[in-house]
Amino acid sequence: METKSIQRRYDLDWLRVFGILLVFVYHSTRFYNVEDWTVKNNIWYPSVEVWNSFSTSFMMPLMFVISGASLFYALGKGGFGTFLKNKVLRLLIPLLVADLTHISLQSYLWEKMHWQFNGNYFLFLPHYYRLDSINWLGAHLWYLWYLFLFSIILYPVMSWLKGAGRSVLSKLDGAIAKTGVLYILVFPFLVLYSLIDSGSPLMTGNGGYPYVMYLWYILLGFLITSDPKIQEKIQQLRWVSLVTGLLFALVSAILINLTTNKEIITPSLVIAVTLRVFGGWLTVLGILGLGMRYLAARTSTLGYAGEAVLPFYILHQSVLLPVGYFVLQWGLPDVIEWAAIVAISFIVIMVLYEFGVRRFTVMRFLFGLKPNVNPVAPEIKGTVLAGEKTCD
Repeated sequence: METKSIQRRYDLDWLRVFGILLVFVYHSTRFYNVEDWTVKNNIWYPSVEVWNSFSTSFMMPLMFVISGASLFYALGKGGFGTFLKNKVLRLLIPLLVADLTHISLQSYLWEKMHWQFNGNYFLFLPHYYRLDSINWLGAHLWYLWYLFLFSIILYPVMSWLKGAGRSVLSKLDGAIAKTGVLYILVFPFLVLYSLIDSGSPLMTGNGGYPYVMYLWYILLGFLITSDPKIQEKIQQLRWVSLVTGLLFALVSAILINLTTNKEIITPSLVIAVTLRVFGGWLTVLGILGLGMRYLAARTSTLGYAGEAVLPFYILHQSVLLPVGYFVLQWGLPDVIEWAAIVAISFIVIMVLYEFGVRRFTVMRFLFGLKPNVNPVAPEIKGTVLAGEKTCD
């Protein structure tokens, strides 16, 4: 499936910005949901837990599908060595830098708020920098590690499909372009849930799903991007997919939060999991379809936001947690308190990016960005069909 002309995929860049902002909002609400976290408000709300269950049904699947779509455009520009180098620079170096710097603040707040450490941050640092204490997955940055790992694992298959296996890919595309097939591409997840015990290491996960499911989401992103007919079908079905997916996800979130014992398999829980899997996938398809239809334009806002999105993601939780720690002590009404946390954190993150990252070549390297010859007016970059620039 070779592309003759270069055409930017700005919709993927827009959706990547949207996805990271959703992750930011999701994490900002974790001060108030029922599940334990690093820093918590003194009142927890079941309604926020429903929101968290709802949003996680499609949040990280969307991010991995976008990454899979970007991989389709990235393959073919150089061999595996070039591919590996790009992934190391884009994903592993920012992860390692975060592990060895600001993630320590998150670890400190966790141990302080869970009464495991009773000193200040600087006294905590020698404890953190023991090799067995460093958070090598980078707390919220696990996405970078698994995206790197799964990209390497899938490289031989995806490279073959774009090369010698193009006839196989063409047949797959023809099948996927059918509505029924497109909608049931996540059926293997239900098989996984039904056959594998929830306590199995294979079911270990984050962001609402087992890690292994994100491997499939990356491959799905690659496959649905490989043929214009599939993308046309996604556009045609965008509103049906979105409305149905959001409804399924909402009903699933309510059912899951009404289930007191999730270790016992009940008809209600089976229905909830089924609706969650399909609701999340349909919502992703709906969002992709809306992006293709309405977000294909290049703007100066996208130029700035598209470049800022990776540093924003890297920094956001390390800013949210300390900001939340202090704001929660102000005694504000919870809604105003949450709004203050979001506003202050967003401003701090953007100031750190603008004046601490974007303008300096070394910092750009450490945060996974390419050198910028014009830090005042950055070039607008997007995903292109020839793989000139990709969104990981």
